Amino acid sequence: MSLIVKTVTTIMIGFIFIYGAYIILHGHLTPGGGFAGGVIIAGAFILKILAFGSEAIDEKKSEMGSSIFESVGALLFIGVAIAGLVLAGTFFLNFLPKGIPLHLWSAGIIPFCNIAIGIKVGAGLFSIFLALAAVKYVMTD
Repeated sequence: MSLIVKTVTTIMIGFIFIYGAYIILHGHLTPGGGFAGGVIIAGAFILKILAFGSEAIDEKKSEMGSSIFESVGALLFIGVAIAGLVLAGTFFLNFLPKGIPLHLWSAGIIPFCNIAIGIKVGAGLFSIFLALAAVKYVMTD
């Protein structure tokens, strides 16, 4: 890719990542949430690979890192559910105060669930992209 594409990509990746985090954190107040934000965050990482090429990153490290993050997202989601079971007696029961309506901390455990889902979806989609890229690389050799 040209220098212009690489420079614009370097600038845009940060904005895309911040927008994905915004969508995840405000998912209980606006349309969006963990899935939509995770897809946007995965798109930022995919854009980096498309702009800089696969030789700019170590694909083994990326695959291992995305696998670890996908597992962490699933464990966080199950951890929130089990915390409701342990602290309040019911699986996925909201054990946090609900707060003031239309404020960021107004949904109890939902923002934590959105964060866990965002991590899982972002890492999973990035893993799928890496797997498809690896298959294309193997088929061209």
